[in-house]
Amino acid sequence: MEKNKKKEIITDLLIVVIVFTVFFMITKFLCTFINVKGTSMLDTLHENDKGMSFYYDLDNIQRFDIVVVNTESEKSLIKRVIGLPNEKIEYRDNKLYVNGQYIKEEFLKDGIITNNFNITLKDNEYFCLGDNRDVSNDSRFYGPFKKENIETSHIFILYPFNRIGFIK
Repeated sequence: MEKNKKKEIITDLLIVVIVFTVFFMITKFLCTFINVKGTSMLDTLHENDKGMSFYYDLDNIQRFDIVVVNTESEKSLIKRVIGLPNEKIEYRDNKLYVNGQYIKEEFLKDGIITNNFNITLKDNEYFCLGDNRDVSNDSRFYGPFKKENIETSHIFILYPFNRIGFIK
């Protein structure tokens, strides 16, 4: 009986070690878990949405991708990429212009206002905004984010269950 109990304890410990190792490998190399705080990304993301954001494809960031950025002074923020390196970004009359060309932001809820401004990005700079512009601290507050400040991209919501899936 003593031998079986010892074998059972070793098996249980081995399972715990494997689970922690797999969890560590996933969060170190594949993704990080996120919990949405605040309303700066409404209506795309909601307070207390829970999900994952992935480390892959960071060399292929596209306009309107949702990314997690590090601000150095605060915790990481979830924002949408509006401007890419070497672009001139301008908001005029609540419309986005990139290098002088109008770009429609179909993800924005009606009534969202973006005040007029313009900025020219340098190499390695991304301009990121929250979808709920009135309450979002974003590149208008922090300035452009450098590529190394982008931690992850591609948000996958796990909870609430009625919102499971990748967010666009």
